[in-house]
Amino acid sequence: AALLEGGCDLFLVETIFDTLNAKAAIFALDELMEETGERLPVVISGTVTDASGRILSGQTVAAFWHSVRHARPLAVGLNCALGAAVMRPYIEELSKVAADTYISCYPNAGLPNPMAETGFDETPEITGGLMEEFARVGFLNIAGGCCGTTPEHIAEIARRLRLYRPRQTKLFSKLLAA
Repeated sequence: AALLEGGCDLFLVETIFDTLNAKAAIFALDELMEETGERLPVVISGTVTDASGRILSGQTVAAFWHSVRHARPLAVGLNCALGAAVMRPYIEELSKVAADTYISCYPNAGLPNPMAETGFDETPEITGGLMEEFARVGFLNIAGGCCGTTPEHIAEIARRLRLYRPRQTKLFSKLLAA
């Protein structure tokens, strides 16, 4: 309730390792919005923990989407855990199965690397280039960065992505027509 009182614009349920926790958060948000009569958009973002393409509770990206789609989120996406290079097949899969919903992606700046200047493998140019590829092929509506990203990473992502139109969805078409 304090978030609503404070004027938040949307709810972000993110870094989901376990779909049961996501469902609990969605339930709590539904209850809150029912009690207050105020509806805000919800963005849901899962975390693929390794190259198996599954969240920690064992679900594939497609199964994750089907577990949370009843919430009718404004966007669904992936964040944290992996760098953009490793995240690519999973964000591609999500963009296919969640065809009527916006897709968000905010990866780490690669994997942790204590020998790297920022503590992570990907420089702003590497992360920006990978995210540009995601936008070029039509995977993204919302982009950003998670662990290890710096203001320079975000600036590079923004600079590169401004050249591309957002991923087209049925939702996008409805909003443009309104």
